[in-house]
Amino acid sequence: MELFQQAQMWNIMHRSTFYWVVLEIFIYSVKGLNVCTSGSATSCEECLLIHPSCAWCAQEDFGMTRTLTSRCDLSQNLQKRGCDVRFIESPSSTASIQMSRPLSSKSNGQTQYDVVQIQPQRISLNLRPGDPTWFGVQVRPVEDYPVDLYYLMDLSLSMKDDLDTILNLGTKLAEEMGKLTSNFRLGFGSFVDKNISPFSYTAPKYQDNPCSGYKLFPTCVPSFGFRHILSLTDKVDRFNEEVQKQMVSRNRDAPEGGFDAILQAAVCKKRIGWRKEAYHLLVFATDDVPHLALDGKLGGLVQPHDGMCHLDDKNEYDASTKMDYPSLALLGEKLAENNIFLIFAVTKRHAVLYKNLTALIPGTTVEILETDSKNIIQLIVAAYNNIRSKVELSVWDHPEDLSLGFSATCQDGQSLPGLRKCADLKIGETVSFNVSVEARSCPAPGKQHTFTIKPVGFKDRLEVTVDYQCDCGCTQLTQANSSRCSAIGTYTCGMCRCEPGYLGARCECQEGEAGGGQLNACREAEGKQVCSGRGECICSQCLCYESEFGKIYGRFCECDDFSCARHKGILCSGHGECHCGECKCHAGYVGDNCNCSTETASCVSDDGQICSGRGSCVCGRCQCTEPGAFGDTCEKCPTCPDACGTKRECIECRLFGSGRLADNQTCQRQCKDEIITVDTLKTDDPNAVLCLFKTENDCVMKFTYSEHANGQSVLTALQEPECGAAPDAMTVLLAVVGSILLVGIVLLAIWKLVITIHDRREFARFQSARSRARYEMASNPLYKQPISTHTVETVYNGGVH
Repeated sequence: MELFQQAQMWNIMHRSTFYWVVLEIFIYSVKGLNVCTSGSATSCEECLLIHPSCAWCAQEDFGMTRTLTSRCDLSQNLQKRGCDVRFIESPSSTASIQMSRPLSSKSNGQTQYDVVQIQPQRISLNLRPGDPTWFGVQVRPVEDYPVDLYYLMDLSLSMKDDLDTILNLGTKLAEEMGKLTSNFRLGFGSFVDKNISPFSYTAPKYQDNPCSGYKLFPTCVPSFGFRHILSLTDKVDRFNEEVQKQMVSRNRDAPEGGFDAILQAAVCKKRIGWRKEAYHLLVFATDDVPHLALDGKLGGLVQPHDGMCHLDDKNEYDASTKMDYPSLALLGEKLAENNIFLIFAVTKRHAVLYKNLTALIPGTTVEILETDSKNIIQLIVAAYNNIRSKVELSVWDHPEDLSLGFSATCQDGQSLPGLRKCADLKIGETVSFNVSVEARSCPAPGKQHTFTIKPVGFKDRLEVTVDYQCDCGCTQLTQANSSRCSAIGTYTCGMCRCEPGYLGARCECQEGEAGGGQLNACREAEGKQVCSGRGECICSQCLCYESEFGKIYGRFCECDDFSCARHKGILCSGHGECHCGECKCHAGYVGDNCNCSTETASCVSDDGQICSGRGSCVCGRCQCTEPGAFGDTCEKCPTCPDACGTKRECIECRLFGSGRLADNQTCQRQCKDEIITVDTLKTDDPNAVLCLFKTENDCVMKFTYSEHANGQSVLTALQEPECGAAPDAMTVLLAVVGSILLVGIVLLAIWKLVITIHDRREFARFQSARSRARYEMASNPLYKQPISTHTVETVYNGGVH
């Protein structure tokens, strides 16, 4: 399965390289720019440096025409121009595996040489400048891997309570780490600070007891820089014994000299006892900040740290008062060089500072230490699990002229470009990395480079050897004073390099021969440029330059095949060939740029007429002359006088199957307009033309003709023609009689109305006269009314009524 995955990875990388080269060639072709020929390379080596897609033709008879043919070009162009594939120099970057042992699963019972956590182990690269190549790397942290843990403790006075807490640390830590590995070793060392002012108390009374006069803790040991106490051992009781012997000391300022101690613990490999086949954990326990490089100048220490081991016979750091504190860069380099994971076990108030330092020192982690270190075991176990769950690649001895790129594929299977780290892994999980390598330039001839890729903190590594493809194979066949070069030049890679004073493809001319009258033979006329400014006059002949736009030719390089007229950016409209600045049109095309077609088939309308009789055919397209006409064949014209007549035939054949186009095939071919039938025809559309015609049955057919914005013709016609019917005799008789009766009734009504109005007026006149007569009788004194009125009273019980 692993071999299959590895094979897949290599196939993907090789395909990626091929596609990249093809893409590069495509890009330059699309741009119309041939970077190879525009580079003016005069040798095979110069050609290869222009671009990784460029190739050199070393064929002897290549370019033996009257053209200065470039031997540097794209490989496919060289082949098209007659260069045999055997003579094309176009090396590409390659990667080959030299050693690839399979990854291990467990380390228990295996020697250090059997455990493999990175694959492959050795790769050889052949790089052409500018041409990247890829290779794959797999990493698998094995189970049950040996662990070396060196406990480096701050023994300044403030750590007194911490020292009491770790008296039995060895036993407890061995029990917890035994759950993670069966091969665990433990060591111990301590530090305080440089025993010089202003870092420590240096007065005579403090030499033996720097705590002298300190009421809270009056007795302590003298200050020291670093003291190696116990080498790495699997006897944890020894650790407990040594810790119980320790006493704290006292320094003067707050920062400690812990970085001195870290460096010595890293580089003094034999004294500490680091094993090559184990994980190296360095636990740095402190409750304060460290002194950094240049702080030593405060005590007069101007010598930078040399990064070497300086332990004396008593395992004490004897250069503490001679050299400055180490820099972060030096510290990171030595930790990585010795595969050491550094664990900062620091109190909470200083955790932020140390987390900032981890960004500058690879392979370090920070854990929060309680004030009395009671959580130190949980802290170490958590830090170890955190370290084991990460894989990060580092590069050693990286050559300056190489560009490296990384892409990580972690446990989720997704590729993460630009990353060289995977986290949250489980022991035994495999992660992959793709590494791209590109050479930016060529080093000195014969120079070979190597660099190393290794997971941070692992002993395993990948050795990469780099060779550079900067030389051409054809240079090995170089011939000095070759007969091919008239014995006065060097023949190399298909061309002659003439001695000074000689010219020509075969060094057959001297420079003096090219002056005066010889140059006139290369002019088209007096006063014209030599070879029209587009070539060189060699041996009284013009050798034309090559152009990325096309071919330059002619006795005086006066002609080319790219300076003709264009139409829409296309040379000779694509319907002709460019010869010496003039378009030679193909059959059926005319014009300066061959854009005018002589064919008229595209101008024939459905009725067989040229442009429907409403225009003329120009360059294969109709130009409509009838006002209002449009369409590819001027077939659309709602405002033309014959528009209704033309569309009438389609109405007849489509709706009624009659008329001149009654033949079904003819009707379907010529009448493609949309026809909508309605019961009532609307004639209020200003964009529609109303058309009427009389049918064979003397009926009237109505329809409207309009054009949509999309150019489609629309005919809206009545469902049925409007036809008139013969009058009925009885209906006429009844209509006449009815009319006479109606007139009579109307006249009688009018007469009756007049009589009524007259009678009402006469009656009103009578009533008026009668009223006047009554008034006159009431006012006559001789008149007495003949009726008398008497009143009779009746008495009832209770009242009179």
